[in-house]
Amino acid sequence: MTAQQPLTYDAFVGLAAADPAVVGLVLKGSQAHDGMVNPYSDHDLYVVVADDSPTDLTRFAGHRSAQLDLVVVTLTEFRGAGTPGWERYALARAQIVLDRLDGGIARILADKARLGVDEAFKDASGWLDAYANSLYRSVKNHRDGQTLAARLDAADSIRFLLELLFALDRRPRPYNKYLEWELARHPLPGWDTGALLRAVDRIATTADVSQQRHVFALVETAAREAGHGTVLDAWGDDLDLMRPQEADSDTPDTP
Repeated sequence: MTAQQPLTYDAFVGLAAADPAVVGLVLKGSQAHDGMVNPYSDHDLYVVVADDSPTDLTRFAGHRSAQLDLVVVTLTEFRGAGTPGWERYALARAQIVLDRLDGGIARILADKARLGVDEAFKDASGWLDAYANSLYRSVKNHRDGQTLAARLDAADSIRFLLELLFALDRRPRPYNKYLEWELARHPLPGWDTGALLRAVDRIATTADVSQQRHVFALVETAAREAGHGTVLDAWGDDLDLMRPQEADSDTPDTP
């Protein structure tokens, strides 16, 4: 398109649909999340072309504008996109615009939305240890009067906590922007969504020690049930500092 006529989403979809080399079109981002579109939302589109199939659409690779971002990949490249990687959640919740593989594009996306058993177990173990580390540092810093350090470590712990909880459910963690959207439609089993979000907010903003310890108690139970007891036991007596104490004030919200 010319500078006077920028490339639009609808125009490009028309071009791609007419090209036999294109086997799939996949829309991700806000446009693929019902209710998340705003005046600033563009269209983020994967263009999947058959391996070794020439296409003139490669000239649009890397196209970025306020209306349209394009990623042009081969089918082989698309199979590996985001696994592992930051892009995995975006593809897990993407919408199919075109699938010329008799459901093949849909199956690829479904695989990205579900972590393998071994993959999820390994990831959860790592995130659990990282979560415990940040939580321990936060509580210890609070005890020692290091207020800023306690808050920074508490904020760090939230990232690891969310990665852990979604890994335990064999799902990629959503971007922060889509956390509430994801949990409203696909709650984490065994967790009260509203209470969890309130706890996350409170911990990230105030480093409330009672709330941190209360959430850890729930995480410890879930992690042990999932077979991650050895990760926790490696912390030895340090676990006592992370667990609820009689001196903790108020009864925290229960996720």
